Amino acid sequence: MKDAYKLENVARAAKVKLMIFDVDGVLTDGSLHYGADGEALKTFNVHDGLGIKLLQEAGVQTAIISARVSPQVVKRASDLGIAFLHQGGHDKLTPFNALLEKTGLTAEQVGFIGDDVVDLPILTRVGFAVAVPNGRADVLSRAHHVTEAHGGRGAVREVCEFLLRAQGSYDRVMAQFLV
Repeated sequence: MKDAYKLENVARAAKVKLMIFDVDGVLTDGSLHYGADGEALKTFNVHDGLGIKLLQEAGVQTAIISARVSPQVVKRASDLGIAFLHQGGHDKLTPFNALLEKTGLTAEQVGFIGDDVVDLPILTRVGFAVAVPNGRADVLSRAHHVTEAHGGRGAVREVCEFLLRAQGSYDRVMAQFLV
């Protein structure tokens, strides 16, 4: 992670109380696969999922805001205990603002990871803006941090661990596995 441990990014990540995830291109690799009946299929990374669970154990709230609507995302959010899920439409700013109001947090206390231009209205407002390297140039240039791992290939886990380390929670949440 070439810029992962820049002091500015550590300071930003240390303030995050809520991490918001995009889906296509972030929680997945962005590919769309269709079954024989035309149903869209998505593949999620289990390492990313555990990273989200560890973040929650450390007290960081999690949410998903996605432009596409997918029953698979509803299932994944449920499996991971993500209470706030918004799907549908390119307007991601309205659900973002609703989430700020619901949680009482400021934008500075929020992290977001995205990959495409529909993510820019949130990405440019949050305290810790993250992009995946498979993202669009306009997104990469505006992010505070770009992951080494690609979307759907461990980028979310990388960000979760970065947040845990920045907040001093990494050793505590990992202790359960090191017995």
